[in-house]
Amino acid sequence: MSILVIAEHDNAELKGATLNTIAAAKAIGGDIHVLVAGAGCGAVADAAAKLDGVSKVLVADNAAYEHQLAENVAKLVADLGKDYSHVLAPATTTGKNMLPRAAALLDVQPISDIIGVESADTFKRPIYAGNVVATVQSSDTIKVVSVRATAFDAVAAEGGSASVESVDIAEDAGISSFVGEELAKSDRPELTSAKVVISGGRGMQNGENFEMLYKLADKLGAAVGASRAAVDAGFVPNDMQVGQTGKIVAPDLYIAVGISGAIQHLAGMKDSKVIVAINKDEEAPIFSVADYGLVADLFDAVPELETKL
Repeated sequence: MSILVIAEHDNAELKGATLNTIAAAKAIGGDIHVLVAGAGCGAVADAAAKLDGVSKVLVADNAAYEHQLAENVAKLVADLGKDYSHVLAPATTTGKNMLPRAAALLDVQPISDIIGVESADTFKRPIYAGNVVATVQSSDTIKVVSVRATAFDAVAAEGGSASVESVDIAEDAGISSFVGEELAKSDRPELTSAKVVISGGRGMQNGENFEMLYKLADKLGAAVGASRAAVDAGFVPNDMQVGQTGKIVAPDLYIAVGISGAIQHLAGMKDSKVIVAINKDEEAPIFSVADYGLVADLFDAVPELETKL
């Protein structure tokens, strides 16, 4: 049994979600290979070769994969995936975009967002915003699976000594092209990998009031997130959204400020190690999952907390 893990990267650095996905692959058991598809991505391949549990790294270094367009990478994954029992990718926006296309090309049904491995063909995945965990068994000869990174502890980044092989396949589907990108730059940690996350909700009232959270985050070395209500209201950009339709996070500390705790938001953060909630409504659902709750006006509590740090 052999497993192909699709590496997530930016051609310069390997993303942390890949390490969690390899942990899921180890739980399945078998020979683990990692595919690095990109352009000028030699450093990523070298980093992947050092990962614990990886026996081989396949490198598809071609201009067609420079921006990891889903249409191109899916064709590559489908071509290579025929020789594997499992194909795994992180359940990130990139993985969710590419993996179902590859599954369609392989004529199998993808299993999305797994949070547990029961056996080589049986997995656990959340449904109904995480209120129910379904156990899914697949009879497909090739299991195509996306992995919720927060559900698996990352493997060690050092200690491995995998071989590195080049892949000569250059798949350009010719139906999409990269036009440009606008990247939000911040000195704060990336939301999905931060150890501390502070999120604001509708109770923040406007975008300017998020400055309070930014100041607090700078003192804690935290990332700043938001509920869907805050994003829909235009307080902050949608790349800050935490929840079922946003980013899934599981930091060591999650501070929810002015967030009521709709199930869609809880689905994105309830696996956090410690949850702190600040809300003036003592009946807010967020308190049902919080380890520590403060019933107070956030406009009094957050500035006071910031001055105490």
